[in-house]
Amino acid sequence: MAMFDFLKRKELAEIATLKQSLSEASSKIAKLQELNDKLEPLRKYSTIRDVEIEGTRLKLENEELLRYRNIILDDYDKSLQDKRHALDILDDEVLLQTFGIYTPLYDFQKLDEYKEKLDEIRDKQKTLIKNKEAGKSTTNWTVDGSVAKGRAQTNQQIKQLLRCFNVECDLLIDKVKFNNINAYIQKIRHTAEQLNKINERSTVYITEEYINLKIEELRVAYEYAKKKQEEKDRIAEIRKMQKEEERVRKELEEARKDIIKEQLHYNNALKDILDRLNNGSSVESEYLLEKKTEIENHLGELDQKLKDIDYREANKRAGYVYIISNIGSFGENVYKIGMTRRLNPMERVDELGDASVPFKFDVHALIFSDDAPTLETALHHAFEDRKVNMVNARREFYRVTLDEIEDVVKSNYDKTVEFLKIPQAEQYRESLRLYKHDDLIFTK
Repeated sequence: MAMFDFLKRKELAEIATLKQSLSEASSKIAKLQELNDKLEPLRKYSTIRDVEIEGTRLKLENEELLRYRNIILDDYDKSLQDKRHALDILDDEVLLQTFGIYTPLYDFQKLDEYKEKLDEIRDKQKTLIKNKEAGKSTTNWTVDGSVAKGRAQTNQQIKQLLRCFNVECDLLIDKVKFNNINAYIQKIRHTAEQLNKINERSTVYITEEYINLKIEELRVAYEYAKKKQEEKDRIAEIRKMQKEEERVRKELEEARKDIIKEQLHYNNALKDILDRLNNGSSVESEYLLEKKTEIENHLGELDQKLKDIDYREANKRAGYVYIISNIGSFGENVYKIGMTRRLNPMERVDELGDASVPFKFDVHALIFSDDAPTLETALHHAFEDRKVNMVNARREFYRVTLDEIEDVVKSNYDKTVEFLKIPQAEQYRESLRLYKHDDLIFTK
C-alpha cells in the first residue's frame, strides 16, 4: 500500500499547487482592477496622451489575465476531476459501492487446471523479465562517457520499477474478492501509469505485455481461489451428508435395540399371563384375557416398528421431504424444501431453527417417500428459477407461494398430502405484539 499512499500524496500536492496558482492569478486581477478604478477619473478629466496609452495597456493586460485565469480554471477543474477519479480507484471503501459483476475468463472443471494456468502465466512473466521485455527504456544513456555504465544504470532502474510494480500487484492479488476484482484491474493499470509517469525523465517504462500478464494473473488467481472455495464447500457438504447418514444409522440401531428390549419385557409379561390363565381361577380370567389382548396388540405394533426399521435400513433412499418456513427470519413466501432420513423428521427441523436464526421454523408439510432424494430434487427443479440464492444450489430456499408448492406435489406425486397453510410463528407474532405494546407505552 506504500505506493498507493505515495501516489495519493503526490496527486494531492499537485492539486494544492493548482489552487495556489489560481489564488495568485486572482490576486493580480484584483490589483489590476484597483489600478483601473484609480485611472478612470484621469481618463475623464485629463488629456495627457501618456495616461491614455497607459490605461489602454492596463486594459489589455487585464483582459489577458482574465483569459489566463479562465484557462487555469479549466485546467484546474479537469485536473481535479482526474485526481478524484484516481483517488476513487485507490480507495477501498469506494470499491464496496462501485463494484460490478465479474465475468469469469476461464471455466476449468478441476483445481489443477487453474493452478497450471497460473503457473503458465507466471512463467511467461519470468521469461519477459529475463528477455528484458517486461521493462524497457527509450534512451541509450551513457554514464561518464561509458555506454556500458549507462546500460547498467538503466537496467537497475528497470529492476527497481518492476519490483515496485510487482509488490503492488501481489498485494492486490492477495486481497482480490468478487466485489473488487474489476476495480483492482483498474488499480493495476493506474499503478503502471503512475510508475511510468514518475520515471518519464529516466525514459524507463513497464511494457503493456507485462501489465496484461499481471491482470491475467489477477483474474486466474481469483477464479482459482473461488474454485478452491467451491471445492471446499462441496467436500463440507459431502461430510455433512456422511455425518447425517451415520447419525441415521445409529438412530436406527438404537431404535432396534429399544424395540427388542421392549419386546422381551412384553413377551415375558405375556408368558406370565398365559401361565396364570392355565393355572388361575375363573374369577380373574376375564381380566387376564383383556390384558393378554392388550399385550398382543402392543407386540404387534412393535413388530411393525421393527419391519419399518428393516425397511429403512434396506432402503437408503426412504425418508421425509419437508416444506418449512420462517417468516420472522426470511419474510413471507420464502420456503425451505429439504429432506431427511431420520425416523423423527422434526429433529432435523428443530436443528435448522437453532441459534443461527432468531425464530423456529414452521412445518407446512412432511411427505414420506420411498425415494425422498428424487422427490426433493424434482421439487427443486420445479422452482429452479425461484431460488433465493442463485449461486449456491445447496441453499434450499425458494421465493414461491405455498399454493404453488402444493399444486406441484399433489399434481405429480401425492394427492393425499396435507398442507398447513398459515404458520403458527408463535414467537414471531408474540414479538410483534410486544413491539406494538412498547410503542404505545413510548408514545404516551
